[in-house]
Order: sequence, then C-alpha cells, then structure tokens
Amino acid sequence: VLVWFRKGEDVTLLGAGFGISRATAYRYLAEGVTVLAAQAQDLHAALRRVADDGWSYVILDGKLFDCDRVAETTVSVKGDTIDAWYCGKHRDFGGNVQAIMRPDGLPVWTSEVMPGHLHDLTCAQVQGITAALNWAASELDLPTLADSGYEGAGQGVKVPIKQPTGRQQLAPDNRAYNRLLRGLRWQGERGFAILTGRWKTLRRTTASPRRISDIVAAALHLTHFEYKYLPQSR
Repeated sequence: VLVWFRKGEDVTLLGAGFGISRATAYRYLAEGVTVLAAQAQDLHAALRRVADDGWSYVILDGKLFDCDRVAETTVSVKGDTIDAWYCGKHRDFGGNVQAIMRPDGLPVWTSEVMPGHLHDLTCAQVQGITAALNWAASELDLPTLADSGYEGAGQGVKVPIKQPTGRQQLAPDNRAYNRLLRGLRWQGERGFAILTGRWKTLRRTTASPRRISDIVAAALHLTHFEYKYLPQSR
C-alpha cells in the first residue's frame, strides 16, 4: 500500500514484486486504502483542533484530481447533456476535492469527491463545508481565506474584492486588502502540493473516480503521520 501511494506503481507489477497474485494485490490495496481513509477526522473536529492549536485562520481551496475518462453524463444548467466528470476550466477529466489548510499550508481535512463539472463553491455548499466554516468563524473566531471562486460563501469566508465593471479601479484600501489576502492565502496551494508531491498516485487515478475521496483521505492520514499531526501524538 505504501509503495503504491509513494510511487504510483501498476498494481499487477507491484503484486508480482511482492510475490502475490494480481487479485490479492488489488484486495490488499483496497483494504489498506479503506482502513487509512477511515482514520480521518470530521470537519468540525479538524476546525476545533486548528483553533485549539492557536492558529488564527484556515484556508479553503479546491483541486481537480485527474482521472481516466468516464462515460457518466449529466444535464447542465443550460439543459445540455455533458460529461459529468469533465472540467471545462481545466479541460480535463477529474474529481473535485475541497480541502482545509492551516496557515502554514498543512492540509487538515479533505472532502468527498464530486464530479469535475461542478464549481468549487457548489461543491462546498452541497457538502456543508461553507456552513461549517461559517460556524467556525462565529463560534471559534476562526475565519477562512479563499479565492474569488467562493464569493457568496457566507460569514467568515474572506474572498478578494472584485474589480468594478467598466474602467473603474478598486479603491486603494480594497487593493491593499486583496494584496494582503493573496499574501496569506498562497499557502493553500502548498497544501495540495504536499499531497501530490509526496504521494505520486494522487497525480492520476485509474480507479473509479468515486474512490478518489478515500484515496485522498488515506494520503492525508499518511501525511499527518509523517508530520506527527495524528490526534494521539498531541
């Protein structure tokens, strides 16, 4: 399981290297991923821990995890039939996963995967992430920093102020706000880089895209083990 996460090896070749059959290799891998993913904390517990550790905010970001082409279709808001797992923004097939990062970039929680055609804000709202972040801002004094894709996420989710329509420019204080927000929020990109840089198998999924949730959650748990961030290590 660790070799597969670290190197992204073909499972059949990986099993042969360990002297086990192809079927056994797939079974061991599925069991290992399930066990590791089950260790993940829920979102409210993760937010409480960040607040208890003394951090002043968290970062919300989303990522499209690449997968093989999937035949599943859905109906767009315009009534057209589209590929459910195709992301027009990235022009690629994949699953949308939301993540919460500490200010230093360490990811502390990852969401269930949703089809790639959905926008970040939609994924965050449907899964109750924005509601949990609104709660954290009011009850834990723990606001969230996010990019402009999360505009309208609600209380406590800080997003950049958009450029006015026409030729108008942002006021100096608004430009300063945006610059400060960017200077703090960039660590959110580092959170996903920690996961995909360390665990090569996350760079492309050949399994069912529905399994991306468990694979990413398992990789998160392994990352927490390496960073000594497990609950029992506190």
